[in-house]
Amino acid sequence: MTALERSAPRLDVAALDDRLQTATPVQIIAAGLDAFAGRIATVSSFGTESAVLLHLIAQVDRSTPVLFLDTGHLFAETLAYRDALATHLGLTNVQTFLPDPAALAASDKDNGLWSDNPDACCALRKVEPLARALAPFGAWFNGRKRYQAQTRAAIALVEQDGERVKFNPLAAMGRDELVGYMDAHQLPRHPLEKHGFASIGCMPCTSRVKPGEDPRAGRWRGKAKTECGIHFGEGI
Repeated sequence: MTALERSAPRLDVAALDDRLQTATPVQIIAAGLDAFAGRIATVSSFGTESAVLLHLIAQVDRSTPVLFLDTGHLFAETLAYRDALATHLGLTNVQTFLPDPAALAASDKDNGLWSDNPDACCALRKVEPLARALAPFGAWFNGRKRYQAQTRAAIALVEQDGERVKFNPLAAMGRDELVGYMDAHQLPRHPLEKHGFASIGCMPCTSRVKPGEDPRAGRWRGKAKTECGIHFGEGI
């Protein structure tokens, strides 16, 4: 048993998930903050739909840690959006994590790993930094939605994720509901969304989405890869 597991509160994850089935996203967030007081963070890519979850969290507690992974391959627009949105929402604890410099020098000194081995690139630039970022926490919020892809169609509101608990407050929200929420609250949009980018990750592995395509069709286009690994990494 790890130190994190020994210090974690006892929680029946399945029972909590069942209890929250009719809860609003704000109520799910409040339940997470209550169950893991001081030990829960939000992970955000500051992508096209990130403003919704961050706005909801800001309504409950603006000081909730927001963990952001700067892979070194992000669009400049994403970095600018992170800063602008955090200021707009009054978030007071946005933390940026970078890949380990020694690991980069050893495994990707020419910055071409994304092309040669995208799984290894994601492990180096996202999975390991996130594991490091989440080390102090027993639970985390993220913005996955069931509508986004077949691989996400059955995600729970609350789930066990290795030694941590993962909350998916927006799981049941559809695209129209998300857009309506952003419009109603006049939330700033990611600057690349108007150019056809529906799901935005690293620049080399992100392309525009065609009408009628899966919102994540522009991620790793032409490859069997559909996820970066942070949602099924061991121990994350």
